[in-house]
Amino acid sequence: MPQIEAVIFDLGNVLIGWHPEAYYDSTIGPDRRREMFAEVDLHSMNDRVDLGENFTETIYKAADENPKWRAEIREWHDNWIKLLTPVITHSVTLLRALRAKGVPVFSLTNFGAETHAYAVTQYPFLGEFDRQYISGHLKMIKPDPRIFARVEEDCGLLPGHLLFTDDRADNIAEARKRGWNTHLFEGPQGWADRLVAEGLLDAQEAAA
Repeated sequence: MPQIEAVIFDLGNVLIGWHPEAYYDSTIGPDRRREMFAEVDLHSMNDRVDLGENFTETIYKAADENPKWRAEIREWHDNWIKLLTPVITHSVTLLRALRAKGVPVFSLTNFGAETHAYAVTQYPFLGEFDRQYISGHLKMIKPDPRIFARVEEDCGLLPGHLLFTDDRADNIAEARKRGWNTHLFEGPQGWADRLVAEGLLDAQEAAA
């Protein structure tokens, strides 16, 4: 088995929660949230931000196009940091443990350019990577195979020497097709166990 030369983290739901539905459940209630999400494709709206469209313009335009939900949609922008929570502290520990061991650690994330820059000011660990691959800068999002190719081209490492974790099965499947080593993130303990199994950390270093 090839030696792992770099570990690649997704960010949302791996290092920090991304739960827009939970935010709206807490502000307008589950019933109205379900109604809003059924009537407005908010995740596609967010994908446009992740593809590099301007954060404010994209969200406010969607709000103006849906006057019934105008105030609520604007909250996606105005209270955006509240959608990005909580910190998955064990994952942060693993990130820092890998870096302390001298293992190169990259991020590969679907994230807007402006929102990522803002998130790093609130959660500095989101910027603690040797290389960062942010979809909003690259103008492409996972699972587009081109974004995985861009990582390979930029870092210069062979696919079999990369270990990638992501919470979405479609992203994992695309990376695996390219020959990357992958781990479907279902919780930090499973990820910790995988890093130990790969010999990248020992049990103490990988502990919560």
